[in-house]
Amino acid sequence: MFVYVAAYGGALAAENALTENGRRYDLSALPKVTFTDPAVASVGLTEGQARAQAIEPLASKLPLQHVPRALAARDTRGFVKLVADARTKKLIGAHILAAEAGEMITGPTLAIKFGLTIEDLTSTFHPYLTLSEGIKLAAQAFTKEVEKLSCCAA
Repeated sequence: MFVYVAAYGGALAAENALTENGRRYDLSALPKVTFTDPAVASVGLTEGQARAQAIEPLASKLPLQHVPRALAARDTRGFVKLVADARTKKLIGAHILAAEAGEMITGPTLAIKFGLTIEDLTSTFHPYLTLSEGIKLAAQAFTKEVEKLSCCAA
């Protein structure tokens, strides 16, 4: 369905056939992008999928009107939604509707792949005046009212 998944599967099959590596085919952190206007991107689980797997989800949804870059670009259509495991606080899903959602999804993909927590996301630098700053702001929104924070607040 995705070119990058086919390339991954083919390379993995060849590697496993020619070596004793035995790596497993793993799509647990597969980013998906639909190039509409605004674009849609997601990775990991939705709240419903988490519950179906007996994971109690925490969710944070940040409208783009709270992302400075979206305001500067005069395109606040969309949101960033993050889903975390309530027990471990690890990120398990991200869903983005934004002009550059496909560019923004890589950070959450890495967070899911490497088991990062909400705190890991909020304590990581995200450049001001980029749409990807919305990932940090959405992570902050789990515990804070982001619309009341000043620029670059921790």
